[in-house]
Amino acid sequence: MLCRIVDFFKEMPQFCIKVGFILTGLYGSDWEKRLELQELQANLVHLCSLGRHYRRAYQELFLLNDGKPANNSSELNVQQASEYYDFGWLLFLVLRNQASSAVKNLLTSTTELVSVLAVLIIHIPVRLRNFSIEDSSCFAKKSDKGVNLIASLCERYLTSEDELSKALQKTNILIKDILKKKPCSDVSECQQGSLSFIDPEGLTFFKNFLEEDSLKSSLQVLEKEYVNGLDTKGELDARMFANEEDSLLGSGSLSGGALKLPGTKRKYDDVMASPTKSTASRAPMSPPRFCPSPNGNSFCNSKMAPFTPVSTAMTTAKWLRSAISPLPSKPSGELLRFFSACDKDVTDDITCRAAIILGAIFTGSSFGERMCTSLRNTSGMDAIWTEQRKMEALKLYYRVLESMCRAESQILSGSNLTSLLSNERFHRCMIACSAELVLATHKTVTMMFPAVLEKTGITAFDLSKVIESFVRHEDSLPRELKRHLNSLEERLLESMAWEKGSSMYNSLIVARPTLSAEINRLGLLAEPMPSLDAIAVHHDISLGGLPPLPFHKQPDKDEVRSPKRACTERRNVLVDNSFRSPVKDVIKSKFLPPLQSAFARFDISS
Repeated sequence: MLCRIVDFFKEMPQFCIKVGFILTGLYGSDWEKRLELQELQANLVHLCSLGRHYRRAYQELFLLNDGKPANNSSELNVQQASEYYDFGWLLFLVLRNQASSAVKNLLTSTTELVSVLAVLIIHIPVRLRNFSIEDSSCFAKKSDKGVNLIASLCERYLTSEDELSKALQKTNILIKDILKKKPCSDVSECQQGSLSFIDPEGLTFFKNFLEEDSLKSSLQVLEKEYVNGLDTKGELDARMFANEEDSLLGSGSLSGGALKLPGTKRKYDDVMASPTKSTASRAPMSPPRFCPSPNGNSFCNSKMAPFTPVSTAMTTAKWLRSAISPLPSKPSGELLRFFSACDKDVTDDITCRAAIILGAIFTGSSFGERMCTSLRNTSGMDAIWTEQRKMEALKLYYRVLESMCRAESQILSGSNLTSLLSNERFHRCMIACSAELVLATHKTVTMMFPAVLEKTGITAFDLSKVIESFVRHEDSLPRELKRHLNSLEERLLESMAWEKGSSMYNSLIVARPTLSAEINRLGLLAEPMPSLDAIAVHHDISLGGLPPLPFHKQPDKDEVRSPKRACTERRNVLVDNSFRSPVKDVIKSKFLPPLQSAFARFDISS
């Protein structure tokens, strides 16, 4: 029985509660993770956002009527224009299925979509353009050879020139391999048509590529290719996301890994339609209704598009690209001075820890069972993407850590920050926060919160203690990422911090010793964090040229255990090394700086 997809996701949490016990008995405790419902939700929201983005961009760039004389059927003209619209979306879907990395994310998909727009601009007949290529307000990046199309599109859609060029190369390869089109060898001949006033450098033109006969055959080939991919992967048919409805999910968005579904009723009848329907039996995708501007140039005269999941993702990605990526991947000179000013030089400890924890987060096994298999079977492009994200998180970690050290040294009137810089839990929380921001920026489908908690060995309560300080010490953090961290903090404190196995109960025993017996009886205490070398062994992490691990394995801890698993043995949390703060030997707790005191409260008796 086919169901409405939004209603399905709304009802799924209750379904899991009601039948979870039965499914656990049949398929094991990880049945929900193996089902990958969260990943399916994220993929759904991304496709809705990309569909809106494509419709808006197509409406700005192209007309829906080819402007032929009145004796021609206007219905046929509109149908042909709609076929161009269909072609662009299908080309993107095939590209997304074939060329996207195993680590699916909204940024890569958006860049691929912009590459498809570039192909449409230089191949759709000029008469269907809704812009003038010579208008400097439309395409600001120009040279003596003409408009730099790639740079102009990057400026408008906030993409990276390097990434867009790579995506365009993949798109051209797809056109050559699947559609069997040959590139035009004579560039001067092409420049008399669609490439007029456009710098051809970096572009590939296919002669007669989107002429009427070629367009129909190309649509059929793409349709067949996409349907075959659906049958193989068993995914949702994404063709319906380009229909005339503004969005199947309305303003649905992802916040902290949760899907927010609006209550507005919409049409969902085609959402679960069979992907094996032929082109002839399926109604064409409906491009948006176009209202021409008074000056006949919607692309140039259109106001800034409203904030959407795509636009906010591209804005935060621009911050990551411009503010974080250029930074060195090693601690700065000032940060190294803070490390060496401790009672013991902690440089090796900090660099090794960062390598291990980030290696655990950004690894193939982090991205789900299906994605892990895909990651092993694909080219090195996915490994490159993962390594780039790991470097971004590392650079952000060092940047914010330096800002925090600078602020703490001013409060203490000294450079010895041993209590802070030697605190294992603090560093893991900082690394987790940095990685979460990178993952949230790229909006990955398969690695969403609270995955970073499991990988770093911390609890929700631990992470909640650094979020406010992290935001305060990174002034350039975009508003969307601040909002993301704030929503995470609310989620952590309102629900996750109270779960069984939370380190909050360890703090509660210190603050209220009378509750110790009851907390121990219920088994609420958090287990000690898994050791770093246990994490390294579990994820098969190689440290390369880094110094040997200065840490020791915990006895009888061969398995990396989740910090959320209940602790069954009774133990004295006051002497647990995981909660011991060296700062109390130096200064009284009431004079501690905020960061140090936050991680010292486990040991301070009331």
